[in-house]
Amino acid sequence: MSNKDQDKPVIFRGSVRNRRLFLKRSVLSAMATALGTPIVQAAKLPAGYTPLAFTIKSNPMDGKDAAMIVRNDRPWNVEAPPHLLDEEVTTFPNIFIRNNGIIPRNIDANTWTLTIGGESVEAEKTYSLADLKQKFQSHTYQLTLECGGNGRAGYYPPASGNQWEEGAVYCAEWTGVRLRDVLQDVGLKDDAVYIGYYGKDKHLSGDPNKVVISRGVPMEKAQQDETLIAWAMNGEDIPLEHGYPLRLVCGGWPASASGKWVHRIDVRNQVHDGPKMGGNSYRVPKYTVAPGEEVPEEDFKIIESMPVKSLITYPKSGAMFDKSRKLTVRGHAWAGERSVNKVEVSTDFGATWQNCALRKATNRLAWQRWSTELEFPMTGYYEVWAKATDDQGVAQPMVIPGWNPKGYLNNACHRIAVKVT
Repeated sequence: MSNKDQDKPVIFRGSVRNRRLFLKRSVLSAMATALGTPIVQAAKLPAGYTPLAFTIKSNPMDGKDAAMIVRNDRPWNVEAPPHLLDEEVTTFPNIFIRNNGIIPRNIDANTWTLTIGGESVEAEKTYSLADLKQKFQSHTYQLTLECGGNGRAGYYPPASGNQWEEGAVYCAEWTGVRLRDVLQDVGLKDDAVYIGYYGKDKHLSGDPNKVVISRGVPMEKAQQDETLIAWAMNGEDIPLEHGYPLRLVCGGWPASASGKWVHRIDVRNQVHDGPKMGGNSYRVPKYTVAPGEEVPEEDFKIIESMPVKSLITYPKSGAMFDKSRKLTVRGHAWAGERSVNKVEVSTDFGATWQNCALRKATNRLAWQRWSTELEFPMTGYYEVWAKATDDQGVAQPMVIPGWNPKGYLNNACHRIAVKVT
């Protein structure tokens, strides 16, 4: 392979999907025959683990680069394959879309207003977009947003909802005003405990009186420096699909807390009770449950800070390269409200781990870039696993975490398949 081609590994039949299928070790030789190469660390395969190359959803040998993956078109729900998230700041075409209703149309930013009301404000106030820009200081932060159901496809038995794999996450640069500053301008009562947003998206039923989604966060989160009422993403107007002209952005929490097309925020004297705040929406059981077990509504808790997680963004799963050169591996790691202290990779199915270089976050709640170089002792099939550990010592699990009815918070190690020739 020429030096020119070293950063462009070819692709063999593999998959980024992580299904826990149960095969006996006696079939390993048949697997190696099917791959046309030995599974080098086969002796270290965890019990019950199936190599990625045999959980095939599509055939990357057709030479086509994977594009954005549409999970649903009514409403729009679209995710990125991991290799499209290699940018340090995610650009618009590669940002996942998670909608609950129909995107509003014919928006006029010049007439758009934001009203701050609710039972726990001194007096309701309404601001135009120009008011927000002129009255308050603007701030810019890189903020990580991840769908609470990112990784849902890994759960078995399957959990209901869009079957996200790994790509319902991104880190963009947001510009706007601090929600805290606007709340102070309105005036808060002493009993304020929560905020709830309302957007202009339309209900799938077409009923104009039905609210699609209205979630919120506690006052402590609402008043963080990085919680913004934003009008710009990556230095430009927020794209329509992502909330133009105004969006609430609460980095590090489920992206559903960051309301799109926001036109009203209520300050509440109780936990906000809008649509998608109750039942099992963005909530998980307070205790471990068996797969498929029914859980009473009172035994669920609201998801707040997202768990520690990492993503391999280069190379793509299925990379094939020559043994004579090192393989550069890189990606991102994040940990909700926490920071990431360490990222490690394994090439022997988690038996041993190698530390990676890890950058500090640009600012709090931004993801962190990691990278390393790997050498392989012999030709054959390998997997690269990535594991992040947060600043409290909590590490990603190697296997799918405990099942929950909606398949939230899957932060198992990300894996890619590679073939050394």
